[in-house]
Amino acid sequence: MKTLAFLSFLLITFSSLAQEELIETMYNQTADEIITKYIDRTGGIEAWSEIDAIKTKGSFTQGDLSVPITIYNTRSGKQAVVFEYNKKKVTQMAFDGATMWTTNFLTMEPEISSDDMRKNMLLKRNDFPSPLLHYRENGYKAEYISTVAKNGIVAFKIKLTQEPKFVNGEEVPNESFYFFDAQNYYPIAIETTQLGQPVSITMSDYQEVEGLYFPFTISQGGQPIDVKEIILNPEIDYSIFSFPEN
Repeated sequence: MKTLAFLSFLLITFSSLAQEELIETMYNQTADEIITKYIDRTGGIEAWSEIDAIKTKGSFTQGDLSVPITIYNTRSGKQAVVFEYNKKKVTQMAFDGATMWTTNFLTMEPEISSDDMRKNMLLKRNDFPSPLLHYRENGYKAEYISTVAKNGIVAFKIKLTQEPKFVNGEEVPNESFYFFDAQNYYPIAIETTQLGQPVSITMSDYQEVEGLYFPFTISQGGQPIDVKEIILNPEIDYSIFSFPEN
């Protein structure tokens, strides 16, 4: 009985020490360590650096309709969001590296975006495929804030500060908060602002695509997008980024 009691004491002691070590590990990591683990566990810096463009195909729900959507992102900074509505393709947003434009949903005509939006899009040219990938080289600052509960998950909260962005023609701080799952280091949420308005993005259902891991369920402002396919380095008709000339 004494032997059993001693073994039980050892198990409890080792279990407590393991829990203490786990807690210490969770609460004493730096932002750099967390971001490095995120990059490593989603494919590694070399694999991410080989990507020049990403084409994401999915759908979102509008009323009773499932609306197909395609998102293009390129290393050169060109971006586009195109969806299909009533069997017609509509460009929600496009940027050719110099000009940003959208579709006016009242007139269904293309129109040039505001100068603030254009300047802010220009700032993102160094952020493909994620501003976290080369944040130090780009002069960004990452800071560990705390370990918190986010969407029912224990998460590391990281504050990322980038170069100032523009709102109403004035430079304002450009800060975002990233939340990383403490178990696998995948980002599960981002809290930021766009044109002075708070924006919340959630990501889940990570899946492998050619050795890299991407979220296949994304929600922004409560609007979920169900990703169907992600194509790396796809063939792209670059005219989709250009403002239509009448």
